Amino acid sequence: MTGWFGKQALDPALTLIAEPFVHPYMSANIWHLKGRDVDLLVDTGMGICPLAPEIDTPAGKPLLVVATHIHLDHVGSLHEFADRAGPAQSAAEFARMGDAATYAHEFRELEGAVSRLPHPGWRAESYRIEPAPLTRILAEGDSVDLGDRRFTVLHLPGHSPDSIALFDEHDGLFFSGDAIYDDTLLDDLPDSDRAAYRHTMRRLLELPISTGHGGHGPSFDRDRMRAIAQAYLATGS
Repeated sequence: MTGWFGKQALDPALTLIAEPFVHPYMSANIWHLKGRDVDLLVDTGMGICPLAPEIDTPAGKPLLVVATHIHLDHVGSLHEFADRAGPAQSAAEFARMGDAATYAHEFRELEGAVSRLPHPGWRAESYRIEPAPLTRILAEGDSVDLGDRRFTVLHLPGHSPDSIALFDEHDGLFFSGDAIYDDTLLDDLPDSDRAAYRHTMRRLLELPISTGHGGHGPSFDRDRMRAIAQAYLATGS
């Protein structure tokens, strides 16, 4: 790997894109799923280096980019794409990308923000997120149709008030963002809500996924997701 991004093809349709030189606290998963009629990009990383050139959607084929929530590690490159969808709860904030919504200031203040400079002279203190007004607003029950598969939008608050996920009810494919993932779950941010998160976890216990791809950590199956949810509920948070 010589560039800023790392890529891993999980199957012929799905690629995981990561930013391995970003501090682990801020390094999020980016998912590119090739559909028959439309490609899907779930989240866009930090925006430190251009992401769009890394996405191999053929010229002329639509690409829909879905932000699972407005935190910095998921929306940094959103402005690079024309078709931008995101959660209704924070829709207006995408046109501003202010620190209060994105927590971009935390990266500017983070010691060891990157382990390798993206280019000479780069400074974390200059980090900012470009505004990216949404072209489509997503709410609970909405559909994202790629032609050969259709995802249902789930509103799963707790980590953040606007967290959404995409669930294919046909085969159980699940893009969960930060609603649930196989790593340390964050529920102590200023906009986190532990009571809402517990409700989300109880809902996820009943969700018949096959494979889940989260905003952080490795992918997981239904048994692992249930174990993560049960462990959170057992903490009494």
